[in-house]
Amino acid sequence: MNEHYDASDIQVLEGLEAVRKRPGMYIGTTDVKGLHHLVWEIVDNAIDESLAGYCNNIEVVINKDNSITVKDDGRGIPVDIHPKTKISTVETVYTVLHAGGKFGGGGYKVSGGLHGVGASVVNALSKWVEVKVYKNSQVYFIRFENGGHTVEPLHVIDKCDPNRTGTVVTFKPDPDIFDTDVYDYNTLMVRIRELAFLNRGLRITLRDDRNEEDTTGETFIYEGGISEYVKFINQEKTPIHEDVIHLQGEEDGVFFEVAMQYNTGYNDNIYSFVNNINTHDGGTHEEGVRRALTRVINNYAKKAGILKEKDESLTGDDVKEGLTMIISCKHPNPQFEGQTKGRLGNSEVRKLADNVFSEGFEKFLLENPDDARAIVEKSMLACRARNAAKKAREITRKSDLAMTNFFGKLSDCKSKDPKVSEIFIVEGDSAGGSAKKGRDSMTQAILPLRGKILNVEKNRLDRALGNEEIRTIITAFGTGIGEEFNLSKLRYDKIIIMTDADVDGSHIRVLLLTLFYRFFRPIVEEGHVYAAQPPLFRIMHGKTRKYVLNEEEKEKYLQSLPENVRSRAEIARMKGLGEMDAEELNETTMDINKRILRKITVDDCMAADAVFAKLMGDEVEPRRKFIEENAGYVQNLDI
Repeated sequence: MNEHYDASDIQVLEGLEAVRKRPGMYIGTTDVKGLHHLVWEIVDNAIDESLAGYCNNIEVVINKDNSITVKDDGRGIPVDIHPKTKISTVETVYTVLHAGGKFGGGGYKVSGGLHGVGASVVNALSKWVEVKVYKNSQVYFIRFENGGHTVEPLHVIDKCDPNRTGTVVTFKPDPDIFDTDVYDYNTLMVRIRELAFLNRGLRITLRDDRNEEDTTGETFIYEGGISEYVKFINQEKTPIHEDVIHLQGEEDGVFFEVAMQYNTGYNDNIYSFVNNINTHDGGTHEEGVRRALTRVINNYAKKAGILKEKDESLTGDDVKEGLTMIISCKHPNPQFEGQTKGRLGNSEVRKLADNVFSEGFEKFLLENPDDARAIVEKSMLACRARNAAKKAREITRKSDLAMTNFFGKLSDCKSKDPKVSEIFIVEGDSAGGSAKKGRDSMTQAILPLRGKILNVEKNRLDRALGNEEIRTIITAFGTGIGEEFNLSKLRYDKIIIMTDADVDGSHIRVLLLTLFYRFFRPIVEEGHVYAAQPPLFRIMHGKTRKYVLNEEEKEKYLQSLPENVRSRAEIARMKGLGEMDAEELNETTMDINKRILRKITVDDCMAADAVFAKLMGDEVEPRRKFIEENAGYVQNLDI
């Protein structure tokens, strides 16, 4: 062991080397999510120009070689020599970490970029970057290569109209840094559409030059801002009042607005943003609104005589049932909590949010008594359901794990360590029997489902708790449900859905995912839910037995065999789970060294909400439309 340790062991990373050495510190990850994060760093700079009142149009282009171009008509990055670095300001912004106009120098009142690392990080992690600046009737150009090395310093390449200003940035991510360098159009489109909703009147165009048929791209511009966002989210739902309620106010340079509309559903969709950043974990802006919402509805209901003195007050959960709400705050000096800017911490925003919301919402309720009554009555129904759910939960709590085991539903594992334990939720008693015989009883628990569970998208928690299969799942997980949910009590690290690869199996899987997403969302968000992937074919030749997932894999494997072996190979389509014996089930789907699991993740809660509402909700028309549009993509139709 080398005990030598002196100054020579201390590395000093200069310039952008630190970013290339530890990219995860700056963009979170080097997978596909990190790849797309580079686009947002450049787009956010253009958005900040819009927030400052200088940019009306942004264009994002995926070029044929998977490089990205972002154009804006803002003021253009300053081109003069920076007094501190003694090089052009454009080069400073792209090569010096923590160099930017967001630190209070007067360039921006409000911005999403706070640390001045966005442009330089993109440069550090790119194969090459080119920047054009339109300013002072001239076009300036600079090029960087191989992680931010300046190969063409800033120089004038052309003249332009005196009224034309803005910046054009083109960059090619470094394939040595990222797991993939292929951009996904839909991922970019969803965020760009969101930015257009959040910035009323800003025009953002997305074009994919890899698609030769798409010559114009899609343009997003919403004059109604977040009110249109609420309508968009609610398009698959039935509103209980026609107009979206929009409230806004400003105080000490902080601009605050809320758009909201109730629908007939049972789930709430509340999303909050600060300077266009999605605050997934809420914060003071959201707390102020939630507090005011509960207080205002209770006060109105009592004054209007809808809620009697003997009735219990409505809770925050009651008044948010079926509510779609967007909260947007533009703050000159936001204080975020956590590495990912997931929560706003500014204490003064809580009072501002409360004041703006309560004043505007009280006015709406007084001026729209019919809508006000519908909102209050829906909240009162939710209150009654909550009390019923509380009683049902008590019953569930009494049916403890020993009872669940006793009735033969759950075959638990011997280990009590959640880190190594996993539970298979299996379709049918037959497959459940084979799974019990083929499992590793030390770490693998088996819970067979008899039939299909209740669709919780169409039912409140109290109805769900009346369903025997759902009660068994709750008891087995150990986390509780609803307001009592506690992720730290989860008894298994992996929850594995194991269903047949047919229509019924897919339906059961979707019903379970709906249950998990609506009532156990943290287990999905924290990556505990998986889908088993049983093989479609078994290929045998000599003493070799090979399982493959699909037609493509089958053909690829057969082509890899010598001709004389290929001609004698026996190919069998695999049976359903219930028809496999214990050995087959273990070998194909349960053995941790051989099986394939698909991790179920949620990157975009808004998109997930929309899909569950569309496919599993009460509204038939959106579902019919979805089926018509996607029927052509079906490969394994079970008729």
